[in-house]
Amino acid sequence: MSNIQYFTQEGLDAIKAELQELKQVQRPLIIQAIAEARDKGDLSENAEYDAAKEAQGHIEDRIAQMDSLLANSRVIDSSLLDTSKVSILCNVRVKNHNVGKEAVYMLVSEKEANLKENKISVKSAIGAGLLGRVVGEIAEITVPAGVVKLEILEIFV
Repeated sequence: MSNIQYFTQEGLDAIKAELQELKQVQRPLIIQAIAEARDKGDLSENAEYDAAKEAQGHIEDRIAQMDSLLANSRVIDSSLLDTSKVSILCNVRVKNHNVGKEAVYMLVSEKEANLKENKISVKSAIGAGLLGRVVGEIAEITVPAGVVKLEILEIFV
């Protein structure tokens, strides 16, 4: 079973850049640190060697995770999005009836979520509660602080 993740081109490019950094910069540095620690003699009592090998394991795990993520990633062409209802990579302007304020959110994958940029995960309570809704609809979404009522004012790319 594949675990397909949908991304903006920007989000996918960031993942590719991080993977390239791990493979071309971090991995060689760790290999060099292991070689230097190995040159210092007895490996059974060499804390530098142990630390470098542990760091290598973490980097290799991260590389494997990111390779898998990239293999299951798809970029969505925003020009093809249906804005008649809320879907991933759509922007949605909502009015919070609990506090009377408006906000604009972009629904993205978990890996791209960043609240500072108003990008919320489709798997978050609010993201999941907005999916499939249409303009004019009021979504009652249960969040840790209680129930929030969000009216869909506009859906756009």
